[in-house]
Amino acid sequence: MANIFRKKFFRKRQKGGEINPEDIFVDSSNLPGLDTERMEGSFNKPISSFMEHLPLFILIIIFSIFSYRLYTLQIQNYDYYKERSDSNRYNSKLIIANRGEIYDRNGKILARNITSSSSDILKREYIKVPGFSNLLGYVSSPKKDNLDNFWQNTYIGKDGVELFYDDLLTGVNGKRIVEKGVKSSIESENLIIKPIPGADLTLTVDSVLQEKLYFSIKESVNSRGFTSGAGVILDVNNGEILAMISFPEYNNNLMNNASTPEEKKIVAESLQDKRTPFLNRVTSGLFTPGSVVKPFMGYAVLNEGIITPEKKLLSKGAIVIENKYGGPDTVFRDWKVHGWVNVVEAITVSSDEYFYQVGGGYEDQKGLGIVKIDEYAKLFGLSTATGVDLPGEVSGIIPTPEWKRINFIDGEWRLGDTYHTSIGQFGFQTTPLELVRYIASVANGGKLVTPHVFLSATSSNELSNKVIIDQYNKKKWDIQDLKLNQDALKYVAQGMRNVVLPGGTVPQLNISGLDVAAKSGTAEIGIVKGRVNSLMVGYFPFNKPKYAFAVVLENGPVDAPGASWAIKPVLEYISQNIDQYLN
Repeated sequence: MANIFRKKFFRKRQKGGEINPEDIFVDSSNLPGLDTERMEGSFNKPISSFMEHLPLFILIIIFSIFSYRLYTLQIQNYDYYKERSDSNRYNSKLIIANRGEIYDRNGKILARNITSSSSDILKREYIKVPGFSNLLGYVSSPKKDNLDNFWQNTYIGKDGVELFYDDLLTGVNGKRIVEKGVKSSIESENLIIKPIPGADLTLTVDSVLQEKLYFSIKESVNSRGFTSGAGVILDVNNGEILAMISFPEYNNNLMNNASTPEEKKIVAESLQDKRTPFLNRVTSGLFTPGSVVKPFMGYAVLNEGIITPEKKLLSKGAIVIENKYGGPDTVFRDWKVHGWVNVVEAITVSSDEYFYQVGGGYEDQKGLGIVKIDEYAKLFGLSTATGVDLPGEVSGIIPTPEWKRINFIDGEWRLGDTYHTSIGQFGFQTTPLELVRYIASVANGGKLVTPHVFLSATSSNELSNKVIIDQYNKKKWDIQDLKLNQDALKYVAQGMRNVVLPGGTVPQLNISGLDVAAKSGTAEIGIVKGRVNSLMVGYFPFNKPKYAFAVVLENGPVDAPGASWAIKPVLEYISQNIDQYLN
């Protein structure tokens, strides 16, 4: 059969004609010997006409799509894509405005901007001398994402002056247009919006006094067993703050710039410190005032006619109140036996018994009463916000029958509560700033000033917002005339002056040439009364008052030398430079 197939095939080739498939292939049933797995007897049909033209059709379709796309790009949407092309070529670059710098009253730099590793963001640097962190605060600097884009495009004040005067210190960012080549190389830069720096701020603070007060309080706290302290010096006539210290403090230079493990550890330790270094104790710390309330109590009883300046009361070491119900008597002790004392002497020697009697009454001596105590305390600015230009100020507390009903299960007000309130104990709490303002009003004849650290704002940039700067510079700090009884006030002042003279409680403040008037206070704290806060308030010079001060040493031993030793070195420095501060 195979031979028959080959003969037919060669015959057709020899005739020169084409081979007819029908001559080659026969029914497979007639060729049982063909091996189909080797393609014997198989036949591939020729490619169809459609398949021959399919590649051409595909090319035509692709060409049509590209042609249409080219049309939309170059003709139909030309303006749109030209704008996008220009945007890709011309990119805007943000220019962070410099933050205003901060100076003390004598022109010493306290906060400035310096270059950093990020060339388009300046680093905020603060004076390296300790004692300024709670006053100045710190900032959060501008920040970028991984694509080098700003997600925070300004400095943000976080505490202190930086926070309170953030709008004044913050500038207005600028913009620069950058032209790039096809390989993203910068071909040119053009400034289209000039950045406007923030205004420079001058504070009322004297950096020398600030430093000296800080180290004096720090030394007193560390050497005498206290946990913390605070101090403030105030101009009694206009409310300018010359120094404001809270100890311990945090390191404001590290709050936004800590980079090494050691620096980050310092920040973490500050955040966890139980002594709360982030608390500005002058504006936000509440302390039981103790005997420093006696000057306003002395004024109140004289002004209300509760007692005359000459009348003396006996201080025999304690007042005993008989229990009408048969129980044990209640004893209210003085800190020592003072004998017969009038109001000036009671302030001078700090007699508790005298103020128990004129405050709450005893036998035939009428008392002022808790309602009037509350009224006069508020008159002198206690338990009232001072309006200081710093964040986080709190108000003190004057214990009253209403206050006791709210805070105690047994809310009944008793005579003993009035006695304790009369000497600045029980629930009485004040801030050091309230205390210094109250003492300033005693010194200046009855003017309640507004404490502040703002002195002036300036800018040398012609584009700066002069309107805002002028508004700050023209601000009038409120001074309230209390219309005090000057006759009554002079006895209070004389009692405070005698405190530092021989026979008074703090003769160590009898500093030559300064003529200090003062009042000390010791407030028992804790349930077992085993620890105390030591306070010292005062003013100088006595005959022509210029400055008032308040110092608190917190949580120390009962017998530890008090706050007078913390203010003494500062007063001595002022006396040695009296022309600078008092003339």
